[in-house]
Amino acid sequence: MLTMSGNEDDWLALKPQEPSPSQCCGSGCKPCIYDVYEKELAQWERAKAKQDKSLLLEKKEQSNNSELNPDTFTAFNISSVEQLTEDTYQYKFELPGNSSLQLSLGQHIVLRGVVNGLEVQRAYTPISPGNAEGYFEVLMKHGELLMLASGTGLAPMLPILQSITDDEEDETFVTLVGCFRTFDKIYLKPLLQDLARYWNIRIFYVLSQETSLEKLPWSYQENTYTGRLNEDLMKTIINSCRRKPFVLICGSSAFNEDMSRYLKAAGIEENSCFVF
Repeated sequence: MLTMSGNEDDWLALKPQEPSPSQCCGSGCKPCIYDVYEKELAQWERAKAKQDKSLLLEKKEQSNNSELNPDTFTAFNISSVEQLTEDTYQYKFELPGNSSLQLSLGQHIVLRGVVNGLEVQRAYTPISPGNAEGYFEVLMKHGELLMLASGTGLAPMLPILQSITDDEEDETFVTLVGCFRTFDKIYLKPLLQDLARYWNIRIFYVLSQETSLEKLPWSYQENTYTGRLNEDLMKTIINSCRRKPFVLICGSSAFNEDMSRYLKAAGIEENSCFVF
């Protein structure tokens, strides 16, 4: 057996992250994402106690059979994705051979995947016939918002963010870009960090008077840019969105005008923007 030692920081980086409230569908699933977390946390604690990272390499409990098991997750391939409306998609999953899910009427399944680095678990009722052979289909609805805030322009964005995270049924993806002069000028850091833990929330910072990221806390370095939010950076952020977002803008008059111009250059129409 390969035994590897590591310092405390290394082990903390490997520690499973406790799920945020929005990651649980609240439907009494078995296993619940919190059950999965407790299992992985126990595995991490055993590995840390023995200073043996190889114990973390054990695969998550998962089956490759078509028969569903309430105690395990089963891996299926996505064979196609069809966009039905602006924010609704039909996902088709492959089943081995001519097998079928054989679910009862109205029975739901739980899908698990990784979004923005977080493991997400949601309950869905398949729309395909219960006896469909070789496949099953589900509908997923995803809206997307891009919030551009400068300084105190962050204020009107927060109630919208919190209304999304408070609603377990709301699967809107949100990218918030907060523009501030320096790291110390960022408002409400603890609240923003808590919001960023939700699977459907991304937060970026643009600091106009910082010249280096090295002095920032490590948890901010990956999602922070120095300089100003310009046209090139705007295109990069929009290209990282899953689809063309609806954009909310709040800042000074000059900031709002600049953002509107950059968005137009990135292909975002005026009727897809709202300026506070």
